[in-house]
Amino acid sequence: MMRAMTMALILSLTAGIASAKPHLRDVPEIDGTLLAVGIADEIRKNCPDISARMVRAYTLVTGLKDKARDLGYTDAEIDAYRKSDAEKARLRAAGEAYLQRGGVTAGQPATYCALGRAEIEKGGQIGALLRMN
Repeated sequence: MMRAMTMALILSLTAGIASAKPHLRDVPEIDGTLLAVGIADEIRKNCPDISARMVRAYTLVTGLKDKARDLGYTDAEIDAYRKSDAEKARLRAAGEAYLQRGGVTAGQPATYCALGRAEIEKGGQIGALLRMN
């Protein structure tokens, strides 16, 4: 009897650990999409030859909350992540690093335009949010 109770306790503890959700920053589908939107936004704000596909960006961002809910996150967890100053700073730093790796120099619009054109040609998530004017 004691052995069965011990096994039941171990199984319940293991199930709780296995079902624990990672932080939203660790969900690539959510965090990566927010990062892509931020990078695309920086490119379009700094390159006069490129604009944003605003409807696509809006649809993508609003769909993230539904996606997070589908993954089991509560509205409170989603809002805490979305409003966190630490998460915003982390994403900003990651975006700035991406821009730098892409050859962008702050204050030089031509470098933003070059990266933006490359992203559009590549056809990835960032490029899909941008268009040439």
